[in-house]
Amino acid sequence: MSELRFDDRVAVITGAGRGLGRAYAELLASRGAKVVVNDAGGTMRGDTVEKNVAAEVVEAIEAAGGAAVASTASVATAAGGQAIIDTALDTYGRIDILIHNAGNVRYGSLTELSYEDFDAVLDVHLRGAFHVSRAAFPHMAKAGYGRVVLTSSIGGIYGAQACANYASSKAGAIGLSNIIALEGAAVGVNSNVILPSALTRMAEGIDTSAYPDMRAELVAPTVAYLAHESCTLTGEMLIAIAGRVARAYIAETPGVYQPSWTVDEVAARIDEIRNTDNSWQLSPVPSGQADHIGRSFAMATAASRPGTTAASRPGTTAASRPGTTAASNAGTEGK
Repeated sequence: MSELRFDDRVAVITGAGRGLGRAYAELLASRGAKVVVNDAGGTMRGDTVEKNVAAEVVEAIEAAGGAAVASTASVATAAGGQAIIDTALDTYGRIDILIHNAGNVRYGSLTELSYEDFDAVLDVHLRGAFHVSRAAFPHMAKAGYGRVVLTSSIGGIYGAQACANYASSKAGAIGLSNIIALEGAAVGVNSNVILPSALTRMAEGIDTSAYPDMRAELVAPTVAYLAHESCTLTGEMLIAIAGRVARAYIAETPGVYQPSWTVDEVAARIDEIRNTDNSWQLSPVPSGQADHIGRSFAMATAASRPGTTAASRPGTTAASRPGTTAASNAGTEGK
């Protein structure tokens, strides 16, 4: 199997001064990419600057024979996001890859977390993802090519104690990536999400003595694959934790159709509603939303045929209509 290379590709990686981001930057650079190493050099809370870690990574990449340039702009503002992308354009004339990895953390229970700390985390994780994506997307679209990798977390899917800000941001990153994937489908821009777990400075203070190998270098190859031109995935989520790589996805149960409902009927049929047999996996691209609407409408249409009632079709589901998609329900996209 030939080595996947990134020769002549330009990659912007945020939060690339340490941990996961540095592992991504060094791997892509070692495979030929020109890398914009972005890191504001802040503390884990993101409230003060510690040192110019971006320059240190650039020095290491160049010492290994690679090409890189440092950016210390903050992703937390629109101006900062634009400045980061401008660094790629001004230095290398293009942008092919965007990996948003920058992060901070501020803990607090739901009743204790301040609005300042809530916003500070959203500014970096979610608004930061938007700031750099918004600045990069037009250039990728014009070139007819782009790879975007946004960072979510198992906390964004399953939640995390005392991290309402972090979990909200990471869940939001999934939605943002889906939009980039949808809008990018016609112009050659793919967008996916990485859900990484590694022992970085975010794990400081946690007893990790019983943990398996969780180096950032175990995550980097999956991110690099999502950033490679050979990767055709878009609108998907991959997990990388302790050497395990997996796909995460959102699914719906087929559910139950009735022409009308009462609270008591929902309670009585909740087990059927929650039954995961024949669950629907609807990919955002090309038509997840339309497929969702089409299948849902198909259940109502099937049950309302002459001589057919919900009572005579208990538990009516789309599974009883194999192959039903939005394509068979033209014009049903919520108009």
